[in-house]
Amino acid sequence: MAMFQEKLYPNCDASVWLRSCEEEIVDPLQGVVTGEIPKWLRGTLLRNGPGSLKVGSTRFEHLFDSSALLHRFAIEDGGVTYQCRFLRSSTFNKNRAAGRIVVTEFGTKAVPDPCHTIFDRVAALFKPGESLSDNAMISLYPFGDEMYAFTETPVIHRIDPETLDTLERKNLMDSVSLVNHTSHPHVMPNGDVYNLGMSVVKGRLKHVIVKFPYTEKGDMFAKAHIVAYMSPRWPLHPAYMHTFGITENYFVVVEQPLSVSLLSMVKNQLSNEPLVSSLQWYPNHETHIVLLSRENGKEVKRYRTETLFYLHIINTYEQDGTLVVDICAYKDAKTLDAMYINAIETMQSNADYAEWFRGRPKRLELPLNADNRSRIEPRLLADLGCETPRIHYDLHNGRPYRYFYAISSDVDAANPGTIIKVDTQTGETKTWCDTNCYPSEPIFVPAPGSQEEDEGVVVCALVWGGTEANSRRVALIVLDARGMYELARATFTTSSPVPKCLHGWFLPRTQ
Repeated sequence: MAMFQEKLYPNCDASVWLRSCEEEIVDPLQGVVTGEIPKWLRGTLLRNGPGSLKVGSTRFEHLFDSSALLHRFAIEDGGVTYQCRFLRSSTFNKNRAAGRIVVTEFGTKAVPDPCHTIFDRVAALFKPGESLSDNAMISLYPFGDEMYAFTETPVIHRIDPETLDTLERKNLMDSVSLVNHTSHPHVMPNGDVYNLGMSVVKGRLKHVIVKFPYTEKGDMFAKAHIVAYMSPRWPLHPAYMHTFGITENYFVVVEQPLSVSLLSMVKNQLSNEPLVSSLQWYPNHETHIVLLSRENGKEVKRYRTETLFYLHIINTYEQDGTLVVDICAYKDAKTLDAMYINAIETMQSNADYAEWFRGRPKRLELPLNADNRSRIEPRLLADLGCETPRIHYDLHNGRPYRYFYAISSDVDAANPGTIIKVDTQTGETKTWCDTNCYPSEPIFVPAPGSQEEDEGVVVCALVWGGTEANSRRVALIVLDARGMYELARATFTTSSPVPKCLHGWFLPRTQ
């Protein structure tokens, strides 16, 4: 008789991350709507994320390496349509043409190209935008009236928000010599865009803030320029950073003790090793929070706090002489290990797996009149797993706020697929979940003429675990943001599996 090992996390179906889309949906599918979508809710929810782990007979080894898949939910007059297309990056095209993985990724080593000599690899060190993968499968952000797909290498891709066609490839090495940048720039109310990256300034590698000034006519990238910079805490080991903060007077850089070893990166690129092998975690070093002046671009002050790892900052703002940093914090960087495909496949027998993903929302309150390098103790905002956080961005990014929305990071929860809302003033939490259902990043959309911060809806893409039929089902859910109850959902049956996505953007239709 066959023996079956009991699952450690029986409520969590990790297969939603392991799916590969086999057939794009070019012509919009019409969804089956239950409930009633508010008449005022009109626009497009665009999503980005891992789309296929397979290229021919080869398979990627890390979730961040999966071929980027774009999703589009178009909401109009109470109905919803759905499309999905692969991003036509150079990496995607090369892999498809070869029928195997030929470009080394964040966590996957490609089969070396016999036509590339060691001299080619040395030359590639000076062209990171061309030598590294441009598989932009993390996020989507607008630059003016154009939409771009992002990853952390310096190449971004313009997409058509209606057809999901890949229109243009931009290498930011050409405009501001960025070696890399975060996947989460900040879009300001006036249309300006800021991002944090690394560049060589006066012969030294620096963390830099780049401004892309909004212009109705012309190229925002042509006018891009560095507005602030700081030296890494360790010159040869700059910190890995996925997001940053912005307030009225400061850029906020959280310098965690996960570093990118520059020497290892050079060595690994020459030997065709993946980027993840260049990352080093220093468990005995504190995390620094650095304030850079938005007025003159100089470093103003550093603070210290406990050793922590983070991917996403929830929000930052100034109030009553204090700068507040709300962040999704982990005790270490094991969450990156948890996203290896083998780790996901074996999670049900890994007693440590839930702890690897044990993120919590924490608040750091930085007195602006404190001494340099003052130590700050974080405060727990809610005892719930917290990832891909979103706020009422247009009105409260960089300003005082009260509410944020996120998805659970607790794989051992009663329902791991939970959307959470946290009241940062009272600590009250509200949640929404459905059986064996896995939401992606929740996005708040304000109601027309809204007076309250949470007056509007939360829109979110859903996938389901379980049966083979469930893998070919995707939905858009609309929640009342105040009460976190379901108003409506549109469900679609697709011809091939739909993987869980990561980040996205909502484009309201105003006409």
